[in-house]
Amino acid sequence: MIAVQNITKRYVNGSINFLALDDISFTIQKGEFVAIMGPSGSGKSTLMHLLGALDVPTSGTYLLDGKDVSTMQEDELAVIRREKIGYVFQSFNLLSRATVLRNVMLPLIYAGVPRAERRARAIRALQAAGMTETHFDHRSNQISGGQMQRVAIARALVNDPAIILADEPTGNLDSKTGAFVLATFQRLNEQGHTIILITHERDVAEYAKRILMIRDGKIEKEEIHHARRTQAEEST
Repeated sequence: MIAVQNITKRYVNGSINFLALDDISFTIQKGEFVAIMGPSGSGKSTLMHLLGALDVPTSGTYLLDGKDVSTMQEDELAVIRREKIGYVFQSFNLLSRATVLRNVMLPLIYAGVPRAERRARAIRALQAAGMTETHFDHRSNQISGGQMQRVAIARALVNDPAIILADEPTGNLDSKTGAFVLATFQRLNEQGHTIILITHERDVAEYAKRILMIRDGKIEKEEIHHARRTQAEEST
């Protein structure tokens, strides 16, 4: 699914010459749940931008689903972002006055999907993310933080992307609600979705099945373990 080979990313601005990523290589297979963990300044945000086709490397190769993203121009990157990647952000990025259903339908509207089909796909995505029909017609500013993040997950799912890229998805949530959201990612992974989780928190990373630890722009080590589970009912 993903092959990152000898990736470097260097930022040059006048006298500033900063190496953010230094000769990084790794692969992620289809259906994996991988966490990329590191402290502030480690390079994980830069790596997230490259994996999300929001930027390209200075050197090296990034293959996503067989396509070489590392050499693409902005118009090509936009197609990759729309067709291959579902994003989930810390700040949810929902339209506050739009309904839950409309927020999830928006990517399909931009893609020109017919109304009946986009409604059906949005409902399936919301159900997969753990939302019930009683909330579909609520505005997104009328639901809880945990529910908002599930709506954001549904929006990421609705185009059936190759990967779901989650950047600090529990950062604005309390620990209990965050655990519910992470359990949602685990359930989606068990259904076959490929998930990449960016975090600086160890207890969040442990919900993944594999952890890549990044420091000073390099992959410091890799861990494979039994993912952390929560037994709490998903009621938030």
